[in-house]
Amino acid sequence: MRIGIVVDSACDVPSDFIGQEEITILPVTVQIGNAVLADMRNEEATLNFLTGDTAAQAYNAETTPYTVQQVHDLFLSKLVLDYDYVFCICTTRSRSGIFDNAQQASFTILNDYKPVRAAAGNNTPFSLRVIDSQNVFAAVGVLAIEAARLRAAGEGAPKIRARLENLALFTQGYMVPPDLIYLRNRIKKRGDKSVSFFSAALGSALDIKPILHCNRGDTGPVAKVKGFNTAAEKLFDFAGSRVRAGLMTPTMSLSFGGELASMRALPGYERLRETCAEHNVEVFESVMSLSGMVNVGQGGLVVGFAAEPAKFE
Repeated sequence: MRIGIVVDSACDVPSDFIGQEEITILPVTVQIGNAVLADMRNEEATLNFLTGDTAAQAYNAETTPYTVQQVHDLFLSKLVLDYDYVFCICTTRSRSGIFDNAQQASFTILNDYKPVRAAAGNNTPFSLRVIDSQNVFAAVGVLAIEAARLRAAGEGAPKIRARLENLALFTQGYMVPPDLIYLRNRIKKRGDKSVSFFSAALGSALDIKPILHCNRGDTGPVAKVKGFNTAAEKLFDFAGSRVRAGLMTPTMSLSFGGELASMRALPGYERLRETCAEHNVEVFESVMSLSGMVNVGQGGLVVGFAAEPAKFE
């Protein structure tokens, strides 16, 4: 059975991994003023897009996920021909409309695929499963990496499906946003009132950085730390402690809203890398997606892994 993997572009995985595993991207289009870019996980294009006046107005960005019709057309024109079963792994539906669009498209895809495959001389069944990762950014990448690992191991679609759906419940995403004023302006633009102006202004005045946690679609603060570098170090050290306690996959996923050299220079980064190496955990690093950067702010740090819940300390 030929198994395909599809992710939306807010899933943070390295570009070489996408190419090697032949992962298909559902792009999110970002518009800031007159500047428009469909995010296809091109790291250079992302970094070049967010410069000058465009970067200064990023909090006003409009983001548009693939529509139901676009998802349908992509599958019928390519994926139903290339594969027999496709896993479509999406950013949590609580933060993005892409899961609902893909889920709705799946019904018409399964109704319409037979003539397309038959015309190519293939009368065997086609199926797909849309997976709600229940997480964001680098944490979504944990599921994509596991899907590719299981496929390479020769596992069948039913086992991969069960594994991914269970793993989504235990995937932990942690984020340090660089600028609370930016984050407050951005979520206000999106209609989210979870960060008040007073809290944002106070945090910025005192250089307080929250560490946010996402699991099962819910996001909230687990710590408040003075200074971005200190918060990053605390997050890296916590991630290292979870590696030592034992992860559910041999994977640590990191993404950063800028050049990766800046992330690698943060305190605690090297300790986390050494801990992962000692425990045979592979580290995947990527530049944050364009939609991620406009929602979180340039310079944001995200760490994702799969493990039992644990108190952040």
